[in-house]
Amino acid sequence: MTLLGWIQIALFCAAVLALAKPLGFYMARVFDGERTLLSPVLVPVERALYRLAGIDARHEQGWLGYGLAMLAFHVLGFVLLYAVLRLQDLLPLNPAGQGAVAPDLAFNTATSFVTNTNWQNYGGESTLSYLSQMLGLTHQNFLSAATGIALAMALVRGFARSSAKTVGSFWVDLTRCTLYVLLPLCVILALFLVFQGMPQTLGPYVEATTLEGVKQTIAVGPVASQVAIKMLGTNGGGFFNANAAHPFENPTALSNFVQMVAIFALGAAMTNVFGRKVGDERQGWAILAAMGVMFLAGTVVTYWAESAGSPVLNALGLPGGNLEGKEIRFGIVGSALFAVVTTAASCGAVNAMHDAFTALGGMIPMINMQLGEIIVGGVGAGLYGMLVFVIVAIFVAGLMVGRTPEYLGKKIEAREVKMAMLAVLCLPLMMLGFTALATVTAAGLAGPANAGPHGFSEILYAFTSAAANNGSAFGGLSGNTPFYNTTLGFGMLVGRFFVIIPALAIAGSLAGKAVLPASAGTFPTHGGLFVGLLVGVILIVGGLTFFPSLALGPIVEHFAGSAGQTFATGG
Repeated sequence: MTLLGWIQIALFCAAVLALAKPLGFYMARVFDGERTLLSPVLVPVERALYRLAGIDARHEQGWLGYGLAMLAFHVLGFVLLYAVLRLQDLLPLNPAGQGAVAPDLAFNTATSFVTNTNWQNYGGESTLSYLSQMLGLTHQNFLSAATGIALAMALVRGFARSSAKTVGSFWVDLTRCTLYVLLPLCVILALFLVFQGMPQTLGPYVEATTLEGVKQTIAVGPVASQVAIKMLGTNGGGFFNANAAHPFENPTALSNFVQMVAIFALGAAMTNVFGRKVGDERQGWAILAAMGVMFLAGTVVTYWAESAGSPVLNALGLPGGNLEGKEIRFGIVGSALFAVVTTAASCGAVNAMHDAFTALGGMIPMINMQLGEIIVGGVGAGLYGMLVFVIVAIFVAGLMVGRTPEYLGKKIEAREVKMAMLAVLCLPLMMLGFTALATVTAAGLAGPANAGPHGFSEILYAFTSAAANNGSAFGGLSGNTPFYNTTLGFGMLVGRFFVIIPALAIAGSLAGKAVLPASAGTFPTHGGLFVGLLVGVILIVGGLTFFPSLALGPIVEHFAGSAGQTFATGG
């Protein structure tokens, strides 16, 4: 660990905090339909889209109508993307002549991008055409991210409104988020990435002759436009197989830093939107503080573990940090910080191979996902996931003092607690259930490249990533098989929609309740005590559901490596 490394981490945190309030202010105005700097240009476009789709922007929906609209939208998106992938060889903008994607891989990929997971069991430059990358994947990157933010806004309105029957309009929220938030920010980020050296072209792959006289095909394409939304929308799916480790997808240390900030920017800003909508910005800052505590703890452990290097090599008198699987242009701190950021934020983009991290260094990304992707989390998804844990924490606080739980003037009753626990428990069911299935079937055991604890970790990481809608992987797992394509796909669907539906039910229930005035016995939810309670509840729930299984992988692997066995760098 170095001083420059800690300075880089501090600058990253400062940049995210500096963006949270102005972005939150802008987004709150967008979703309230108030005038913004872009209104003169975009309001006519917004109205034209409503007329074209036959949508009345003034008509709001209850939680059930909101949820049904969201589900119908996702079904249509899945069908469109699946068709594009299966018919790829017949469609235009395919200069490399890529063939049709196999049915099981098309199912996995369509599910992955519709659910904002972006798990990739393929190499983008060797499997997909430009049309599939743009019309299929980039298109869903925008819409799945906008859906997450829209659903968070519905839950926020549930807390903010009093005796209401509606939580907003899904179509209006989706349109405004895409038009006013995602598109403008992506244009700015894409132009910056092109400036940094990232390709943005529809031209064919480049044929080059090496110094040895060998012909080499260099893949290019519309990279910058996809990477911009991949980061801002916490999607994570790379244009290239190596993702953000590829020099065309992450050319410089500066592009690496900006992409990390982009991953956290909107998720952090959503906490400020929440505070503004409920009339007390301190509530949003308290939630962001809880996220920050867990993020910093994970960053410290990962940076320390990767800087300390392999226990085996250290014992042999070969000290030094673990650089296996990392890009020299990013170094240990740039790789470790990126790993924590991408798994804390449900992004899944990687600039280093997590499979080559030390055992404890690879454990933190797994824990980040197993906690439910609520440490900033995916855009929108992180906030509504954290608010689910807030309900559980408030319920625990009420039990301790013998008082009916309240949050922001709303009584938290049995319905809300049951829905919150349903959302929390569906994730370990998918992560641990499918992991157990994979470890006792021949099809599942054919996937990991390593035996023993690390092979188990590769399987557990895959199903954790899928159900948490993250998309990153321990690269040692060969996942492009019918077994993994199917099981990972179902894990993604449950992890997305079995959290969304209970969250919407909570929104509808809370919106219909009257706001009660605070009293002397009201538990304050904007100070350090609440932040500590919230972090404690999250870690306790995570410990009860995940950590026993987690110990069978990276922790056992760490001590095996320390004893001089075959786990030199976690592999």
